[in-house]
Amino acid sequence: MPFNHVGELAALAVAFFWTITALSFESASNKVGSLAVNLIRLFLGFFFLSAFTFFYRGHLFPDDAGVHQWLWLSLSGLIGFVLGDLFLFKSFTIIGSRMAMLIMTLVPPITAFLGFVLLGERLSFFNLIGILLTVAGIFIAILSRTNQGEKLKINVPLKGFLLALGGAFGQALGYVLSKKGMGNYDPFAATQIRVITGMIGFTIIVFVMGRRAQIINAFRHKIGMRGIIIGSFFGPFLGVSLSLFAAKHTQTGIASTIMSLVPIFIILPSVFIFKQKVTLREIIGAIVSVIGVALFFVE
Repeated sequence: MPFNHVGELAALAVAFFWTITALSFESASNKVGSLAVNLIRLFLGFFFLSAFTFFYRGHLFPDDAGVHQWLWLSLSGLIGFVLGDLFLFKSFTIIGSRMAMLIMTLVPPITAFLGFVLLGERLSFFNLIGILLTVAGIFIAILSRTNQGEKLKINVPLKGFLLALGGAFGQALGYVLSKKGMGNYDPFAATQIRVITGMIGFTIIVFVMGRRAQIINAFRHKIGMRGIIIGSFFGPFLGVSLSLFAAKHTQTGIASTIMSLVPIFIILPSVFIFKQKVTLREIIGAIVSVIGVALFFVE
């Protein structure tokens, strides 16, 4: 019997890779600033992608892409990489990363809805239950996170909530548009196009905000650059490319839900690296999420 869940397995790999990316970029951002990390990661990611596609498909640049691919994938990169990340990082400064990431768990249902509206995708009963369980598990785990003994509060400034929600919509819409634009085109080459748009967008932002000195100083910070290089390899290169591969081989709602397991996967590294404590609710949340993911493999 053939195995028909390569897309789901790719999405699981993406969640693992993005966990490494999150830890690396968190460390780098604390040392050189998030804007520098955002821009440099895309340039490094493009370098990794170009080297890979040159040996993998004989193209250093996605010059074999048609107008359809360039149009939709560029739009995807602008919405997902540039606008989505801008909204998300700004929300961190208003409501904090914990609440922002909680709101970002709305990405899977938003993606599933947009996939239904824009791509005509259909989800089975088990798929829908799987999405609900996985998102519920993530909510349980994140809600249990504490900071110096303080409980996570629900009442947050409206501006911060809307920015985080904008980040969630940006990521979801960018992902759906990338599938629409990619079609049968190579996922790694498709990621190149998205990254190119992201590089152009963030370069404009850096010049407009007058942050060129911050970018130059980031290159001089060895520890910060090490984190950016590691995060760029597992994020814009492997993670984003495999996320498009997953979208190509399964429903976008399913892929997005599995990839949103990062808050679960990051628990153990946080314990060993940042010496954080794991609560019973986090363990329960992880179990619920795993059950939800398992339902994606039910025929």
